[in-house]
Amino acid sequence: MDTAKSEQHVDLLVIGGGAAGMTAALTAKLEGLDVLLCEKAPYVGGITATSGGTTWVPGTHLSVKAGVPDSVDAAREFLSHVCKDKSGGDLREAFLRFGPQMIQELDDKTEVKFVAAQAHPDYIGPLPGEAYGGRALAPVAFDGKLLGADFDRVRPPRREFMGLGGMMVNRSELGALLKPFASLGNLKTTLGVVLPYFKDRLSYKRGTRLVMGNALVGRLYYSLKQAGVPVWFESSLQELLLDNGKVTGAVVRRNGQNVRITASKGVVLATGGAAWNPSLRQRFFPEGTPDSFAPKENSGDGITAAEQIGGALDNTDFPALWFPTSFKTESDGYRAMWPHIILDRAKPGLFAVASDGRRFANESNSYHDFSSAQLARHRDTPALPAYLIADEAFVKQYGLGFIMPGGKGLTGYVQRGYVQRGQTWTELAQKIGVPAENLQATAQRYNELAATGEDTDFGRGTSAMNRFNGDAAVKPNPCLRPLASQGPYYALAVRPADLAGSVGLACNAEGQVLRENGQVIDGLFACGNDLASIFKGTYPGPGTTIGPGMVFGWRIAKFAAGKL
Repeated sequence: MDTAKSEQHVDLLVIGGGAAGMTAALTAKLEGLDVLLCEKAPYVGGITATSGGTTWVPGTHLSVKAGVPDSVDAAREFLSHVCKDKSGGDLREAFLRFGPQMIQELDDKTEVKFVAAQAHPDYIGPLPGEAYGGRALAPVAFDGKLLGADFDRVRPPRREFMGLGGMMVNRSELGALLKPFASLGNLKTTLGVVLPYFKDRLSYKRGTRLVMGNALVGRLYYSLKQAGVPVWFESSLQELLLDNGKVTGAVVRRNGQNVRITASKGVVLATGGAAWNPSLRQRFFPEGTPDSFAPKENSGDGITAAEQIGGALDNTDFPALWFPTSFKTESDGYRAMWPHIILDRAKPGLFAVASDGRRFANESNSYHDFSSAQLARHRDTPALPAYLIADEAFVKQYGLGFIMPGGKGLTGYVQRGYVQRGQTWTELAQKIGVPAENLQATAQRYNELAATGEDTDFGRGTSAMNRFNGDAAVKPNPCLRPLASQGPYYALAVRPADLAGSVGLACNAEGQVLRENGQVIDGLFACGNDLASIFKGTYPGPGTTIGPGMVFGWRIAKFAAGKL
């Protein structure tokens, strides 16, 4: 029920300040529209701010600039094999056709800057059309001081991913910082990161050198400020306004009162998806998956508001994209989460087992595919949690979750129960509750396969992505190495936690929300995680949530401005 106390009017109202929503608002402003961006949280950035920030857009000019030219035609062929006969081909085609234009325009007209990775393979393969580099775009580092006092409006990364209480580190710098005295180059890299950080802390709550997802958010927000786009913080969607079936605006709760905002060109929903909405999780998410990497403000506001006026949902059979995740509780009660992406799980000398003590997946596959296999196994054999199994040499070389390479503090992690240790396979099996004979047989089988360099059980090391994330020094297969014949051995429990929703609103290629009968809800758009994933439960490559989010935010703005 509309109980607004005041009224505003704009051309386009954008609800949600993640990468998708900010891209929509920024593009609309560049096209001459009067835009208002409302964000529920006190920060911009959403889950993009706490992510790696990689943005998957095939066929851009940046791939040519990086010396790894990519083509839309190749990506189209790749996606035809990944998505097969799944619906949504018109949305995927729109993403492919307009992605390069979006990147070019942002590069030319705003401070949103990317560089194409020369080596960052697609996640699924080997398949025709897959790319080893060029499609994954990394945000260029950003100086948060340019935002002035509004630097505090950029959502900080999760605290477990900041060093020294507030320092961001790029993936490429991590090795040097972990071993600063191993070489002169490592020392220079370390000093180049740490010394400016200490200087920042004299004036700021955290380091102002923004990288990864924080850099993308900082650049988008800075561009919004330059363009003069107003952003209302702590302003949450209450309801959508309808006039003869057309969405004409929304009621937003701000400063303790409801504000009625009419929008002649429509309302864009970009509120972050289903992540923390109890009803949506109960309806669609598998049992045993209560955790999300999304901010708590991502509580399904856009999806539920659209459903209330007849909006249809899509991807209900595969509701999320997943990280295999381990957890620890800090002394102050904070529940820290570690996503097992590439630093440990993909490396040689580790295998994963379900409750029966047997392997169930290619451990070097993408985080989403590994977790999907875990959930599939759980339907027959309990696999929540599953366990990553390694020997001590592995832990000290590569680390394991929160345990960094070198194994510093390993005994403390064992004592706190984060990781289990057994001197023998039997002892380890008892500690994690799996059949000892099965675990020992699995270890023996894994070692036999590792000795030959060929995983005939699960195909580990057969894709470019597998090999890229392995250890090139290990031959013949960078993803396989036998475990030691003598303990100790370690086991770490992992569960799927969603990194993004796949379930979301059904839309057409212009981002217009659809009813169950396929008709458009005039004046209502969705992008980001409010829009059902265009890849239909698959996860083709690095950044395949942010890329489509930004492209459809851009397309919606162009459509609203009459420029498509």
